[in-house]
Amino acid sequence: MAVSAAVSIPLPASAVPRRHQITGLILAGGRGSRMGHVDKGLQLLHGQPLAAHALARLTPQVCAIAVNANRHESDYAALGAEFGAPVWSDLLSGFPGPLAGLHSGLTHCPTDYLAVAPCDSPFFPVNLVAQLATGLQHAQADAAFAVTGQALQRQRHPVFCLLKKTLLPALTQFLHVGDRKMERWFASIHAVDVHFDDEAAFSNINTLQELRQLESE
Repeated sequence: MAVSAAVSIPLPASAVPRRHQITGLILAGGRGSRMGHVDKGLQLLHGQPLAAHALARLTPQVCAIAVNANRHESDYAALGAEFGAPVWSDLLSGFPGPLAGLHSGLTHCPTDYLAVAPCDSPFFPVNLVAQLATGLQHAQADAAFAVTGQALQRQRHPVFCLLKKTLLPALTQFLHVGDRKMERWFASIHAVDVHFDDEAAFSNINTLQELRQLESE
């Protein structure tokens, strides 16, 4: 299903966001500096690019999907064609980080909500969006992001998030003053953290050595 086919239908404030209200976005717009500046989303795992694994994981959870990429856009367009996923590049120059990907996603998003996942975590939960949506509704928040672990082992995963489309002006203002930190932006809005039990599901691949090790398993 193509993004252009998505229809935004307002829901009551008390309702849990539903699949037909949510557009997905795979973040693949980084420099890949810890991978020797290769394009991380295009590196192969079991014969498929990492971004393809993420697309296959997120697509069933949303009504439409796109890829945020700033290099090799034609490769991502070809990769996304199977999923009806266009490429939405950053609207800000200089690779300013994942918040710029969120900014582009919210700008283009045709639905009330945007669900985001990175390209380098191929095994994130198949109920990621549903659980984030439930947490967002329970807290009556504007954003929800994943956390794992407890107490001192608690780990935040802000790149796995669900955002209201109405957050675009706040994010635009945050970026225009020069801040780039995801944690700081989430602290500035009404965001809720949502706990997931499987910490390994959020593991990301940062180096080619990690990728080779995963390939051999």
